[in-house]
Formats: sequence, structure tokens, C-alpha cells
Amino acid sequence: MNLRKDTINLTTGTIEEKRKEIRDYFLEIYELDERLFDLLKDKKSLYEQANTLRHPLLFYYGHTATFFMNKLVVANITQQRVNKTYEAIFAIGVDEMSWDDLNDENYTWPTYEQTKAYRDEVKKLVLHIIDTLEFSIPINWESPMWIILMGIEHEIIHIETSSVLLREFGIEHLSSNELFTYNNEAKQTYPLNELVEVKGAEVLLEKSRKNPVFYGWDNEFSFHKAIIKDFKASKYLVSNGEFLEFVKDGAYSKLHYFSKEGIKWLDFAQAKMPRFWTKEEDTYYLREINRIVPLPLNYPVDINVYEAEAFCKYKSEQLGYEVRLPSEDEFYRLNDYVKAQECEANIGLKYFNQTPVDKYVFKVDGKEFYDVIGNVWQWSLTPIYPFDGFETHPSYDDFTTPTFDDRHLLMKGGSFISLGNETLRSARYAFRKHFFQHAGFRYVSSNNEYRTKLNDNVYETDEQISQYCEFHYGEEFFCVKNFPKTSVDVLRPYLKDINTKKAMDLGCSVGRSSYELATIFDEVLGIDFSTNFINVGIKLKKYENLTYKVATEGDLYDEKTISLKDFALDEVKEKVTFMQGDACNLKDIYTAYDLIFCSNLIDRLYYPQKFLDDIPNRINNGGLLVLLSPYTWLEDYTPKSNWLGGYIEDNKEVKTLDTLKFNLEEKGDFELVDTLDVPFVIKETKRKHQYTISQMSIWKKKT
Repeated sequence: MNLRKDTINLTTGTIEEKRKEIRDYFLEIYELDERLFDLLKDKKSLYEQANTLRHPLLFYYGHTATFFMNKLVVANITQQRVNKTYEAIFAIGVDEMSWDDLNDENYTWPTYEQTKAYRDEVKKLVLHIIDTLEFSIPINWESPMWIILMGIEHEIIHIETSSVLLREFGIEHLSSNELFTYNNEAKQTYPLNELVEVKGAEVLLEKSRKNPVFYGWDNEFSFHKAIIKDFKASKYLVSNGEFLEFVKDGAYSKLHYFSKEGIKWLDFAQAKMPRFWTKEEDTYYLREINRIVPLPLNYPVDINVYEAEAFCKYKSEQLGYEVRLPSEDEFYRLNDYVKAQECEANIGLKYFNQTPVDKYVFKVDGKEFYDVIGNVWQWSLTPIYPFDGFETHPSYDDFTTPTFDDRHLLMKGGSFISLGNETLRSARYAFRKHFFQHAGFRYVSSNNEYRTKLNDNVYETDEQISQYCEFHYGEEFFCVKNFPKTSVDVLRPYLKDINTKKAMDLGCSVGRSSYELATIFDEVLGIDFSTNFINVGIKLKKYENLTYKVATEGDLYDEKTISLKDFALDEVKEKVTFMQGDACNLKDIYTAYDLIFCSNLIDRLYYPQKFLDDIPNRINNGGLLVLLSPYTWLEDYTPKSNWLGGYIEDNKEVKTLDTLKFNLEEKGDFELVDTLDVPFVIKETKRKHQYTISQMSIWKKKT
């Protein structure tokens, strides 16, 4: 089952040929994902956590279907929901970010049968969309079919991460049936590793959003160039046998081999050997995904970054000169040098496990390297960072940006289970240093320069985010006061007669109004669809300050640094929590609020009527719903059929406030308390500002 050569080419064929190819690809991947979970003896095991930093396995079974639905809705390809509850609870949980809700008490998980039925319904809908969607060739990231490919490639990622979770799960939960083909060339001997010269050259990565040959994630696009000098790389991946020397020498107890972070991990994990090894008496064993075998010394070792770094220090000591993990650019140079993408490798589920480190050879100029791609991912020492011209995709703006934190290192080359985009030279995937991901390493001896810190945790370079930082935390312009603060200040007199225990700032953007509300309420939850936005609020809470750039003219910028202390908000920050969420499909747990505050949100929703139908149920009797909006309805955000106002129907003007009155007063349990105008100014450049008047409508829920 090797899909490496079958990665969808987006530039060839007719519309109907491409439609069929994508349809077949979707079915193959969707069914493969389900087949993986058939390794569980009892589907009740889906409610267990294989890793305490991850959701129960059921989440991952449902998540990939929910991803399809949520992205198709966000991209306005469909407005149909299969199950809005499932599409909220199965939405988030890939990485243990600050906005992940990993508290299992907040979830009522459906049964396996219900989740399978949900997956089946999503499959029918996606197939219908594939069969009827209008698109053109080539498919690029503006094409509606790109969203289908996004869902497929996202599911491919989860096939791999779910296989790791199954590997971390108790073996007693898993069937030993060989649903996939295992390699059985294990030996108790291993080849002696050596360093082989790699000739230096220019490394170039250039991928166009308008005409990509293959699907790509946001971090792969635009331009990157580096000059790499000659260096040496290990002939083989580090094998279990080579790593066993490190283990037997007691190196896990020799802390000078480990970084400060590595020592903290050691203390937490109490590790004495790789995660997937066990030892009984004098014999070592290896946990594969659904079986345990005597440790194959000729297979590559599976470890995390801390272990790989420590081994390199140990190996340097043995060799008498420094070896280290390769940089991302050194990996590209080795890949190009041996033309790795043209060679056979253990990739694309050819096998359901690793193979010997001396099985797949890559030859060049009379030299031999093995497993340049495939078998296991290869850790690099390079933190993931944006290439020049980086942009986020509007339907998935948080794929990479949360990982630009110097805590996520790039892995290269793919593993035995990698499929689709993961198998490409251009693929850039990064994980935290303590994670396990069918990942091993090779080492290099090199004088090439490299950096291990490429991002600034508290520096925002994204132009839109910086503009919102200035809007929320910047100075006043033309005697118009700061909008988020003024909005809360204007509201204060109306809060005197309500409970002030719990507030939600829905559409919180970069968080200023959330912090201002915390000066009044005991608990404030800020929710925004964009994790890029809420990450600003989180950084301000976590770090002393945050720096962003403010456009002045053309490509010129000024830097500005802010802190919650500057606004006397530092003392209330612990009251504030940020979560990612969809205002049109909130989780059921978000209820019983004394105030729901929505600033400049309603005219940016893809389905505002669903929001109006749902939000009253989340407010306590006597509580307030506050809506601010300039009512600038645009089809870029909201299909015209979903506008609440700003159009003519039956020869009558339909205005948004009238629609709100009909929904909240006539049909609902609210009374309109007041309407107020709140102006604001957005600074675009030093000499260009946008002046707008937002209407605040204050609605009280009847007791």
C-alpha cells in the first residue's frame, strides 16, 4: 500500500479525471483512518487516553470527519451541518496548546456507533461535494477543491499521529491481527555507522500558491534559499543497536549529556531507555504498533529530541569531535544530493513498521547513504519558522503559526506510515521536543552555520495581527478613544443591576476587551475563531511584554512594545481564559453567562442567524447580550443570503437592528435596553486611518 507516487498532481488531467482521482483518494484515506482503529479489540477502549496530554482516542476517530465539515462551512462551500454538537466537541486537540480544552469533565462523548454513523454521513456529504463542486485546473489554494484536499491531507496527518497513540496504548487493548504487512527482517546485529561526505551546494525552496504541483501547507509556500558548504552525514540512521551502546553506558543517568529542558523531561518521564523499549531480565524488547518483538538491533531507534541531542553529545565524546543533528537546510542538501525523491524507500505504508537501516540505499558519486527519506522521521535542530512571503490560508489560519515558538523542531523525510504531502521534499512538519512520532535521527559533522532560535515568542510580525494589536492596545487617534476599552466603559452603568460572576467575550480578537471585562467580572472567557488572534492575548498574559510592528509607509515599520501593566490590567489577567471557537457552532459547555459581549462580530459571521438562534440559550435570566457592529455586510465573510440587513426585500429596506429586534424581542425572551454609537479608528499606516461608527445594542434576558 504505497501511496507516495499517487500524491495528487494538481496541474494535469481533465476536470472529470481529477474529480475521480480526488474521490478515490478521499475514500482510500478516509477508510484507512477507520481501519487503523479496527486494531482495538474492544471499541470501549476508545474512551481511554493513550497519552495524558491528548484526548481519549474517540476524539481522534471523530476529529477528522469534523475537520472536513468545519472547513467546508468556513469556506462557504456548504452551510449544512451534519451534527453541530459533534462538530464542536471533536474540533480541537492536536497539540497541547494553551487554548486546548483537555478537561474530560467538559465532554459528553458519543458512543462509537454514533460516531461511526456520523463519519458515514460526513463521507456521503463530502462525496456529494466532490461530485458536484465547480473547479478548474490547475487546482491552487484559492480553489474550492483545495479545501477537500486540505481535509484529506489533514486526515493523513492524523493516521500517523493516531498510530503513535495506539503504540503508546496498553498492548492488552490491541489485537495482534496483521491488518497491515509487517517487515520481519530483524537481526541481533547492526551495521557499523560512519560519516560520509555530502558535497555542498545551493538549497532552494520555491512554491507558488497560484500554481502548486502538489498540495502544500501554509509554511511550505513562497521562497527560501541557503548556501550549504560540504559536510558529513551518517551513512545510516542511528539504529537500535548503536543507541543501545548509549543506554548500556548508563547515559540516561549522566545529566551532562542532556540540555536543561532535557533534564526536566527526564525528571518527569523517569526515562532509562527509549519510550518504546522494555527490558525483561537481560533482554530488550520493542513495542511496535500492535505487537511486541525482541529488540531489532538493525532497525532505526525511535526517540524524541532530548534523547537525540544527548546521544550526539555522547557520540561526540566517543569520536573526539562534534557531531550534531542536521539543520533543515542540511537535510534538503542531502536529499537533493542523492535525488532521494526518485529512490525506493520504506514509506507510504509499504510496511507497518520500520525496516533495517541498511535496506534502502541512496547512491551518489560512489557513496552510499541509507534511508535519506522514509523508515522514520528525522529530527533536525531547526525550529519551524516562516519563509519569506509566508501567509496563512484563510480557511486554516492556525495550522502553523502556533508552532512559531522555537519549541517545535522540524522533522524531515517521512516515516514508514507517511502518505500524501508528508512524503514530499517540500513537507515541513514540526513537533514539540518531548513528543514521539515514529521519529529517529542521523547525525552530521558540519561547519555550516545554523540557528536554534528563529522566532521570538513575544514578537508579532503578521501585518493583520499587528494592526489589531494597535487597534486594541495602541494610542488614540483624532480624539477617538480606544475602542475596546471605551466599549466596556460605556457598558459599565448597565452592569450595576446584573450578576457579574461570568462573562464571555465572543470574537475577542487580540483580547483587550476580555481583560477590560475582567475588571468587572469574576471570570471572563475570550473566544475567537482565529488562534492567531487569541495567541496575542495568551502571550500578554504569559510574558512581561509583547512587541509588534506598526506600518508607517510602504515597507517601513515602527516597532512597539506593550504590556498589560501599561493599562493597569496585570492584576486581573488570571481571571481571563482564552479558547478557540466558532461563534456559529459553540460547544455545549459554554453556558450560564451573565454577559455575552460580541464586538464587531455579527457582520463577520458566515451564518449569523444560527448565532442568533443559539446564543440566547447561553445567557442567564437577567443577563445581558451586547452586540457591537457597524453592519458592514460583505460577501467575503457572509453569503448575501445570510445577511441580517443591508438589502431590499419586497420593495422594503431590511435593516440589521430591525432583524435583531424580531429575533431577540418578538421571537425571543429579550428586551432592548438601549442603543449607543461607539466610534473607532483603525490605523492602517502613519497617514491613513479608517474611521467607523459601531452601534452597540444592549439586550436583557427576561427573568
